[in-house]
Amino acid sequence: MKGFAALAGMLLLAGCATGPSLENRDAVTAPPGDSRHLTVGSAGFTESDLLAQMYSLLLRQAGYRTSMLTVANRELYEPALESGQIDVVPEYAATFADWLDAKAHGPDAPPVGSPDLTATMKALRSLAAPRGLTVLAPGRAVDQNAFAVTGAYARQHRLKTLSDLGASGLKVRLAAGDECVKRPYCEPGLRKTYGIDVTAVDPKGVGTTQAKKAVQSGRDQMVLTTTTDATLGEFGLVLLADDKHLQNADYIVPVVNRSRAGSERVTKALGALNGVLTTADLAAMNQQVDSWRRLPEDVARTYLKEKGLLKPT
Repeated sequence: MKGFAALAGMLLLAGCATGPSLENRDAVTAPPGDSRHLTVGSAGFTESDLLAQMYSLLLRQAGYRTSMLTVANRELYEPALESGQIDVVPEYAATFADWLDAKAHGPDAPPVGSPDLTATMKALRSLAAPRGLTVLAPGRAVDQNAFAVTGAYARQHRLKTLSDLGASGLKVRLAAGDECVKRPYCEPGLRKTYGIDVTAVDPKGVGTTQAKKAVQSGRDQMVLTTTTDATLGEFGLVLLADDKHLQNADYIVPVVNRSRAGSERVTKALGALNGVLTTADLAAMNQQVDSWRRLPEDVARTYLKEKGLLKPT
């Protein structure tokens, strides 16, 4: 894993000696930092790589020197973000809120992430601040769980939303992860919120090729995937809108180390994406990397230039 060994070594050397203790961090009154050299972290999958590259390019244009570090393990990169070994990472609001809450209050703590973006951001920021982290404003792009059917199936039954599917009374075999049978956003939520008659969960994973092929072939009627899935069209699949907002508000948010990257200049540079980047844009960029084999940095640079956020070089 790129960067994993190096970061692990850094963590062993640094331990918990960098920065104030968790108990005292909420009392820190020093002004937000503005380091000249910022390390941008990525979680190692396509979308995270793309977002990290865009952050890096925008920060460079704002006058910072940047470096990239990929660590595909939140258990490692989040402490590194707290200590300042990583200065900024792209995160997902509801997921990160729940992760920080479980870290603070134990794995059995009730979730604080929800479909309500305002409530989710309030919970996330209250959990992040004592750890020396600042959560910047979310934009328009969201990567959350979603459900897809074939285009032919949608046309035949006049389906555009999950409510339409529930009202149709159709029996649905769902291709998803095996945990779907107990997760509130999956089978139980589809039944309770939408009245969908899920007859069985076919345990083929979330958005896997195997799961999509099962729906494409008619073995299953619907697949659990994500809103930024880049390959739905290759299988003739379309998303049904989550019109009653069953899914959590996993909007993309930059998270920064306050003492190193909490300045207004960083906030302004990264905030430039907020009015531009959409869920559809992310899906299209994911496709360019995953299907067309373009490099994330090239895709990110082209996108920012096309949107007028990056000056021509």
